[in-house]
Amino acid sequence: MKIAIGSDHAGYKLKSIISGYLLESSHVIVDTGTDSTNSCDYPDFAARTARLVSIGEVDRGILICGTGIGMAITANKFKGVRATLCSNTEEAKLSRQHNHANIICLGSRSRSKEENLSILQVWLDTPVEGGRHRNRVKKIISLEQDNFK
Repeated sequence: MKIAIGSDHAGYKLKSIISGYLLESSHVIVDTGTDSTNSCDYPDFAARTARLVSIGEVDRGILICGTGIGMAITANKFKGVRATLCSNTEEAKLSRQHNHANIICLGSRSRSKEENLSILQVWLDTPVEGGRHRNRVKKIISLEQDNFK
């Protein structure tokens, strides 16, 4: 899978750990920054990742900041992006199955490295479901087409 990964300064260390983890699992990584723990603005890096997902350049995206909240808000400003903030493995599973989430947002200050890796692995491994969930996602896409000009 081709995955874009981005973070701000608060998420940089976890991004480095996750990138190594993904490479070991044979994923292709597109690093959208940042490249240090120097203070920076999360919207810049969320936008880079979300844009790649939006245009289909990558299959999925991972965004990391202190809480994941700002990254999720920013990423969801892009057409075709369904970014989710996941606090546990059940949310990660359901965000894929029910909502067809294509970007996961993680909080480096909100959960431990181990918790974040566990959440991420469930999210990566969970396929989307069809049926009633597909119909609901189609409604989200329809709203997006009406409201994203």
